[in-house]
Amino acid sequence: MNALEQPSRSTASSRPIQPKAAFYVLASILVSFLAASSAPTPLYATYQAEWDFTPITTTIVFGVYAIAVLSGLLVLGKLSDHVGRRPVLITAIAAQAAAMLMFSIAGGVDTLLIARVVQGLSTGAALGAVGAAMMDINRPRGTVANAFAPGLGTATGSLVSGFVVQYLPAPTHLIYLGLFAVFAAQAFAVILIDETVSREPGALATLVPDIRLPRSVRAAVTAAAPVLFAVWALAGFYGSLGPALVRTLVGSTSAVYGGLGLFVLAGIAALSALALHKTRATTVMYTGIAALIVGVALTLLSIRLEWPALFFAGTAVAGVGFGSGFQGGIRTVMPLAKAHESSGVLSLLFVVSYLGLGVPSVGAGVLVVHGGGLIPTSEEYGGLVIALALLALGALLLRGRQYRSLTLTAASGTRASGLPSTQKAERVA
Repeated sequence: MNALEQPSRSTASSRPIQPKAAFYVLASILVSFLAASSAPTPLYATYQAEWDFTPITTTIVFGVYAIAVLSGLLVLGKLSDHVGRRPVLITAIAAQAAAMLMFSIAGGVDTLLIARVVQGLSTGAALGAVGAAMMDINRPRGTVANAFAPGLGTATGSLVSGFVVQYLPAPTHLIYLGLFAVFAAQAFAVILIDETVSREPGALATLVPDIRLPRSVRAAVTAAAPVLFAVWALAGFYGSLGPALVRTLVGSTSAVYGGLGLFVLAGIAALSALALHKTRATTVMYTGIAALIVGVALTLLSIRLEWPALFFAGTAVAGVGFGSGFQGGIRTVMPLAKAHESSGVLSLLFVVSYLGLGVPSVGAGVLVVHGGGLIPTSEEYGGLVIALALLALGALLLRGRQYRSLTLTAASGTRASGLPSTQKAERVA
């Protein structure tokens, strides 16, 4: 076992699951949580038909989840830095399993909303803990996994749920009971892995929402936040309006089509995160913004022309933007965070992401009913995503210009101070 694979607490494992295997257990938890979050997407049409609610309700159910995740991140996101990763993860997995049981017995919108709240809170609690735990074991691979696993989970949950709904009996029950079994196995596995951080005082204080950032990551977060918001706003588009839009373009009521748009977006995002993980983080973010703009533009053109093939082609390009933008943001920030800051910093990045996921999608639901309908709202939403991407590009360019200015100032000061230019630049930055 090399140094990068050693837990921060000790060099030896005292439990049956060794650190290398524990890393994959933790990655699977991130995948399954995001899969569970997207599993209801193909079912929204079924719920709408059975319970007779409007598209506003669909986006509210979607938005409530995002708000619950935000609440979990803000209140519980730093807790694992103090009490340990394992207690937080075991509790979060148990709550997620309970949410699956609620989904499986839901008979109306009220139960669906409660299940989404429980699911969101547990996801918010787990995201920082599981991501930080992977980085505790292997920091470089953990950084990549934090960018890769969410896309893989979202894609898997959306597509598998679509096939279950379309081809298997009891669609509103079976997918959730299957996920319940997965969470039960993962909870047992977490019991068998070592804790990766020592306990730190101040756990109760972390339950008070606090958005302060360590000084070491402030500049990086300022550069990454606009990109994260933009790419997750795109995910919100496919999660809330995507199923109805795809079925309209294709002319089919199949649940598989309902989840196919999100699958293409998230699947390509995961692959792009993996393919570009050795590329410079800033370059990856620029790539993400460019692909996001081009992909959404193609998607809007496909809606105007009613070309389903172009829609999925645009979605694939936008998926590169999603994966690259998210990965670039994570990789810009997380390597700068210390071990006992990782969970809190990662949680804050997900706060920005889920704000982008939830806020625009809820507004879109209102516009579908009280505005111009599905197609005009989709075009307006796509225009908003492009505008957000352009703002993110402007923020990155401004940040780069400021950094170059600081570097030049530092270099010019070395002649008077006698310091090496790199050392002086670090002091100025």
